[in-house]
Amino acid sequence: MKLEGFAVGSFQVNTYILWDEETLETYIIDPGGENYRILEVVEKNKLNVKAIINTHGHIDHIAGIPELQKDLQIPFYIHEADVPVVQQSAQAAQMFGIDFTGNPKIDGYLTDGQILTLGKNEIEVLHTPGHSPGGVCFKMESDVLVGDTLFANSIGRTDLPGGSYSQLLDSIQKKLMVLDDNMRVYPGHMGSTTIGHEKKFNPFCNQGNK
Repeated sequence: MKLEGFAVGSFQVNTYILWDEETLETYIIDPGGENYRILEVVEKNKLNVKAIINTHGHIDHIAGIPELQKDLQIPFYIHEADVPVVQQSAQAAQMFGIDFTGNPKIDGYLTDGQILTLGKNEIEVLHTPGHSPGGVCFKMESDVLVGDTLFANSIGRTDLPGGSYSQLLDSIQKKLMVLDDNMRVYPGHMGSTTIGHEKKFNPFCNQGNK
């Protein structure tokens, strides 16, 4: 599979485009704005976009979705527990000064353990609540897209509505720290890391500094 990512919007959210190089089937993940950059990749590579799938529903990760839904006529999927987060996005956009056309239409729900496909490739949905109630990660063969659950040497904030520090730590330990050390981690902000690095150096991971 091919993965391309870039930071967008005032919050510099990492938007990812994931596609199968044979079938060109594609998912757009966490489109936070600057949709022209997404559309350039789609058009340049003649991609067949199946859906938008989101790690969670905070405004900085969904700001580009309504317009993308119009432009590409594609569905949007998110974990059901984050529906209230999405429904409050218009108010959040006003609070943070983000240009937003209205709440996106949710077309279906992601569930823990669900297997998504792009061609012959499989992507497993991992429910990792804590940053938000419906936060999920997308695990592939050698990569995992973690949204705002885990960052290089840090973790996502838990002071927003629905956040839980203890729940986030539990999610990280049970769903992410059990993965292979060589697994490449792609977060929702800033640069990538690996599971092995976080085990050693992330102060929030129990396995660290042993």
